[in-house]
Amino acid sequence: MKQRRNPVIVSPADDDRDKKFTSINPQIKNSPPGLYKIFIFCLVTRMINSLLVQTYFNPDEHWQAPEVAHRIAFGYGHLTWEWKKGLRSYLHPVLFAALYKVLSFLRLDIPWFMIRAPRLLQSIFSAIGDLYLYKLSEVLFGDNVAYWALTNWFMFFCITRTLSNSLETVLTVVSLYYWPCLRSSSSAVPSDSRKCALAVAAVACAIRPTSAITWIYIGFLELFMARDKLKFVLLEVVPIGGLVLGLTFLLDRQFYGSWVIVPLNFLKFNFFSSGGDYYGTHPWHWYMTQGFTVMLFTYIPFSVAGVIMSKQWKLSGLIIWVLGIYSLLGHKEFRFVLPVLPIALMFSGYSLANLRRCEPSKRKVKESSSSCIKGFPKLQMAVLFLLVTNLPMALYMSMIHQRGAEDVMNYLSNEARENKVKSILFLTPCHATPYYSTLHQNIPMHFLDCTPSEEKGILDESDRFLNDPFGFVTTLARNWTLPSHIVLFDSQEKLLKEFLASHHFCEIKRLFHAHFKVDRELQASVVVYAFHD
Repeated sequence: MKQRRNPVIVSPADDDRDKKFTSINPQIKNSPPGLYKIFIFCLVTRMINSLLVQTYFNPDEHWQAPEVAHRIAFGYGHLTWEWKKGLRSYLHPVLFAALYKVLSFLRLDIPWFMIRAPRLLQSIFSAIGDLYLYKLSEVLFGDNVAYWALTNWFMFFCITRTLSNSLETVLTVVSLYYWPCLRSSSSAVPSDSRKCALAVAAVACAIRPTSAITWIYIGFLELFMARDKLKFVLLEVVPIGGLVLGLTFLLDRQFYGSWVIVPLNFLKFNFFSSGGDYYGTHPWHWYMTQGFTVMLFTYIPFSVAGVIMSKQWKLSGLIIWVLGIYSLLGHKEFRFVLPVLPIALMFSGYSLANLRRCEPSKRKVKESSSSCIKGFPKLQMAVLFLLVTNLPMALYMSMIHQRGAEDVMNYLSNEARENKVKSILFLTPCHATPYYSTLHQNIPMHFLDCTPSEEKGILDESDRFLNDPFGFVTTLARNWTLPSHIVLFDSQEKLLKEFLASHHFCEIKRLFHAHFKVDRELQASVVVYAFHD
């Protein structure tokens, strides 16, 4: 990249932003070949990232995207209760259904590709998000910051997973880049930029209706700052939003078989009836004291410093707004606030970039150069600190912690291809492993249901099993079709050894799962039992 001709650098909060698009400031002008190289680097990095992610994080990664896509593409796959209530749009799964169709056409629908291809596809989307995070950092702060808008352990762990939140995060970053209200001067933004921002934001809302939390804030900010308020609302927001959501409704009607307004159903269940609370609640301060702080991890001091130093109150206000609104909901998860994590990391990049800048602009060149040299050890120490604290965490969580749930399905998939598996019973908490999208064999499988009951106090199958494993399976065995294989965690296995032996099941595979417990007792390994006469 070209550098400033003047070796004395002034405050980035003033000079970098004000001279963004002038020929006087070539530092922040990126040629298409330069951006192309950055994208290739991001793409290769994210593809390697996706291949290193080999652990189980959240059921929705498999059950709400690849599993549904597998049903569309191959005619079999399980639809969870959310699809029966019309709480999900088919827009996200259709992307993976198209991928599966391509794999099938090329005769590549074998275990290795079926397991890894969806994450590789998401890695392409993630690379686009990385590129736009670079571009957003560049237009706001200059490419000194753009180079340091680094990823952290949670981004590595989560962004290439097939969660709708991962794609929502990409779309959020892309859309933020095009909003005029976030720039220091809206005159430097192309006239169609806002329309593009609205279209991408509308797609994000179609995929995850809760994305509207972000765009309500940005939309009102744009409305407050725009001179053409009526044009913005009547000629841009309404038609663009209506077109995207209308096309999504048509897509959903095609797959649901009737008209289903997913955003309305989603809001009714999660906000008006607190249906999400069925899966657990957290105190109001959880995102501030645990959730987002764990995600940001050792980047916290750098992000806070970046917010204060940059004085970009619009974007920092967006982070506070999103965390605040999600804090009002009882059910909380790390992934819900993933879309604002890249913004916080961008602020950390700002503070890191300032460690390599020279001190006040009125000093002599010699003094300024000396100050810059002194700044480099601080930068090196900061980067080393972030690498030492984030890299081990990223690799451990992505490659070791809770990998048994994925490994067991990879193992069963290969066994099923050799006709060694006829049917499978999962005696685990519901949705504890991937399903048909990984197995890719149309054989009978049964897992313990956890559909929320409309009557409070009624336990689902999964809870009844965990409360009394032996009593539950004893009752289940009276009316079951004998499975050829049973999958369970070691924590329940020790309570069911007698039952398994009496029904002629023998252990054939034990796979490591975790070193420590998460929300239940320790599930150290996943065990596969097979029926023997």
